[in-house]
Amino acid sequence: MTDVWSSKLDTGSVKFGANRAAMTALLGGIRAEEDVIREGGGAKAADAQRAKGRLTVRERLALLLDPGAEWMELGLWAAHGMYAEFGGAAGAGVVTGLGRVEGRLCMIVANDATVKAGAFFPMTAKKVLRAQTIALENRIPTLYLVDSSGVFLPLQEDVFPDQDDFGRVFRNNAVMSSLGVPQITAIMGMCVAGGAYLPVMTDTVLMTEGSGLFLAGPALVQAAIGQVTAAEELGGAAMHAEISGTVDFKEKDDASCILRLRSLVGKLGRRDQRLEIRDHGEVFSRVAFDAERDAPKFAAEELYGLMDPTVGASNSYDMRDVIARVVDRSEFEEYKADFGRTVLCGYARIGGRAVGIVANQKSNQASTVSTGPMAGQHRTEFGGVIYTESAQKAARFIMDCNQQLVPLIFLHDVNGFMVGKDAEWSGIIRAGAKMVSAVSTSVVPKITVIVGGSFGAGHYAMCGKAYDPRFLFAWPTARYAVMSGASAANTLVEVRVKQMERAGRTLGPEERKQIYDEIKATYDAQGDPRYGAARLWIDAIIDPAKTREVLMTALEAVAMNAEVGRFNVGVLQT
Repeated sequence: MTDVWSSKLDTGSVKFGANRAAMTALLGGIRAEEDVIREGGGAKAADAQRAKGRLTVRERLALLLDPGAEWMELGLWAAHGMYAEFGGAAGAGVVTGLGRVEGRLCMIVANDATVKAGAFFPMTAKKVLRAQTIALENRIPTLYLVDSSGVFLPLQEDVFPDQDDFGRVFRNNAVMSSLGVPQITAIMGMCVAGGAYLPVMTDTVLMTEGSGLFLAGPALVQAAIGQVTAAEELGGAAMHAEISGTVDFKEKDDASCILRLRSLVGKLGRRDQRLEIRDHGEVFSRVAFDAERDAPKFAAEELYGLMDPTVGASNSYDMRDVIARVVDRSEFEEYKADFGRTVLCGYARIGGRAVGIVANQKSNQASTVSTGPMAGQHRTEFGGVIYTESAQKAARFIMDCNQQLVPLIFLHDVNGFMVGKDAEWSGIIRAGAKMVSAVSTSVVPKITVIVGGSFGAGHYAMCGKAYDPRFLFAWPTARYAVMSGASAANTLVEVRVKQMERAGRTLGPEERKQIYDEIKATYDAQGDPRYGAARLWIDAIIDPAKTREVLMTALEAVAMNAEVGRFNVGVLQT
């Protein structure tokens, strides 16, 4: 039997009325003060922020958080009554709290640029560290909205050196990442000096046009080394997207950046599926799916005309045309779109399930070289070839998908890695090893589809049979060998010619052609997908127009095993 207690509180008494009035007045005063704190640097500073084409921190939060969902702000009173000699620092110049984004509870850390340009005061660092500690202890996905000028220099001695100061923020970034706590950063303003490390220490980086990311701004660079350079050239979004490859998504403005951020959060998997059953009890992200509503915008049968199926034909096409006919609503969020362009990486959904796609781009690409003896020069990169920048991008994307529990799909049409002096000087072997390592240690499900060629080490890097794809499918146009028949024939003919010349014999044109044709025929036969399927190197040869349906079934199958090991990539060549 449960006792039911009765209340002795006399809600009609004079004392009750007086207490209630006093408490209401106290709360009213506190709320009024909190409203002032939420104004940050005030209306004039907010107008200055908008004049730069940027939203205020509260406007950004309004777009980021799910409508109507509760927002639990933390540390609002930080720095209250402090730093009066510098005009104060409302909320310590940063907003932190717990809120829902695409249904996921996230920790938000957002600089308020209206407060001293978002500079880090001593209490700013402590507030960010407290938010990270909460996220770390509870494994909460963390989103950083960066708009900060860095350390507040007049107080640098209280911000910079100690265990619980600014540097601890980056240490926490690394520790959270090592423990599988997702972290995504959106740079929507300045991100300079030591603060530039924060976004790059997280899993995924977004950056808006007009923002700046550099270790030293133009003035400091000129003072330090005498170099005069514009801010955009030094560390703008275009430079970091195309040349340095530092940012993963370049966005036009705050609104589009936040829309992308919400979409990425929506694709995060769950390491403990018992936390919620919103995703139908699966560890990987899955949303409600409607076959008609979510169908691709282009007919799958159009894939029949994509390439010439003749053996040895030189095909040039945009792999996005394949992706657009496979993924839901033809929506593909391309990762580092302007960097390493001969490999496409990005996020999508197939049948409502989140996937990361790694695909060889088969059309030639214009690029600016970032490393090696040609650094800074423009060049044309051959479609189907993996260059240093492409391998670096793919390796990082594969690691991101493992960190965020997103299954991977590899679409092959690869000739191999780039060769030659420029490639070697740029570190193609190191970059290739990094990509192969990421594929090898990947713990999320991997599914491979060989669309065209799958040759040499490119086959390995793109998750060939030896790298444990859960399924390996091939189109009838697939070619699966150490190299193409034509390449092998050209190489081996030269070897044969030299052997015979050493024996004192010279081959005529007809004999050379006969040897070439024999070798090419052998390689072409062994590269045929039927040859591979006969030996169970390939699970199924599929109709290109049925690729989407095949992948939907495969994704459903791989989701049935909710056991995903801890991702530990090991030592990477850097």
